[in-house]
Amino acid sequence: MKTKSGPGPITFDPAHPYILNFTGKHPTYLVADLTNPILQPWAAELMRKANEAVLAGHVPFRARESCWPPGVPTFLVYALATPLYFLQTRNMVGIFYQGGPELRHVYMDVPHSAHPALSWYGESVGHYEGDSFVVDTIGLNERTFVDNYRTPHTSQLHVVERYRLTDSGNMLEVAFQVEDPGAFTTSWSAIQRFRRVHRAPMSELPCVESTVHYFNYETFPVPIADKPDF
Repeated sequence: MKTKSGPGPITFDPAHPYILNFTGKHPTYLVADLTNPILQPWAAELMRKANEAVLAGHVPFRARESCWPPGVPTFLVYALATPLYFLQTRNMVGIFYQGGPELRHVYMDVPHSAHPALSWYGESVGHYEGDSFVVDTIGLNERTFVDNYRTPHTSQLHVVERYRLTDSGNMLEVAFQVEDPGAFTTSWSAIQRFRRVHRAPMSELPCVESTVHYFNYETFPVPIADKPDF
């Protein structure tokens, strides 16, 4: 993610730089920079414990590896190695990855519910402002993180995304703002960009339950509901 001016998202601890896989170097897990001033003390403390576990050799939680819905705005960094698709109808826009598959519903030109039930992806409503597709999301449960650094949030989380095509339609830029007075000291913003590519039709790439104890590592188990959501 790239930040706009002003407070930005959590990035890696400079003392423990993040190295991606397939770079010819030994890859590392994400260790969060806890000096970022956006964090409330309780959130920073949770992340400190997560950092310590990673540095002690444990495999950190990542939604995709345990078949967890990533939530919002983590959906934008959920699985960048797989395509992002849009399906637009008169009243709804579906945004989804083939992995999972993970699907978000954005209901067009309607207000938010007065008291939306909390859910993995919350309640998203959208509209167009010129050439920008604006998505406003509330009603997110507290079982997700806002990024891959395991930054927590509360049910007060409010995310506004602005999708816009640039570079003659070859780039999708998503500028988003995050507010959560329960977890952050201030609102913050970032930008994610996607490159248009020409691919074959979408293929199935399901996340399945066999990822538990993958390679004998202690991974987070897949989420299991003990009662229906509705």
